Amino acid sequence: MDDTTPDDRAADAPGGRRPAPRVLVRRTLPTEPAVRGSASLFMTEAGAQGVRPGRQMLHVGPEPAAGHIAEALRVAPGTDVLARRKLLLADDVPVRIATSFFRLDVFGGTPICAPGFVTPTLQAGIEALGHRFGHAEEYLVARPATASETGTLRLDPGEWVVRIVRAAYGDDGTPVHVLETICAASRHVFPIAQVTGADEF
Repeated sequence: MDDTTPDDRAADAPGGRRPAPRVLVRRTLPTEPAVRGSASLFMTEAGAQGVRPGRQMLHVGPEPAAGHIAEALRVAPGTDVLARRKLLLADDVPVRIATSFFRLDVFGGTPICAPGFVTPTLQAGIEALGHRFGHAEEYLVARPATASETGTLRLDPGEWVVRIVRAAYGDDGTPVHVLETICAASRHVFPIAQVTGADEF
């Protein structure tokens, strides 16, 4: 979805030249359960918004946990965890890098470690191993993109990203799934829904 008009985009271009359209996709917070449980959160969201979604698996394997990921998974920083990283595209434009992190002492040697996409869904794969959802914590941080993120998302120098980290825990409190999503800030809007009956004027 593009919230700008052709005249807006032409005015922003040097010399009045029309740049490539800016792709805007929505990332609703908190995520609706039906969307999160679908085959792909992004593919479902983007398809409903009228953009053509795509995804590419970038990496599946162990890697040292950064501090914020280690904290969410309740392991020491630098501990090897399983990372499943993919690039998400809208109308062939890269918009997000999404990485799922799992503790190897919980998920090592399971189908979650296999290369490629988990079928029928990652949610189903987690539940098949006996885990039941308890609660989740989600937060956002806006910051300048790193050099790696700039290259992967094809950003201009100095562009910012929004990092969303969602830590999900089982009904027994076990850290089950940490999802880190790096969103190109200029290509996203973030609708935030209030819970019915829990707000005031």
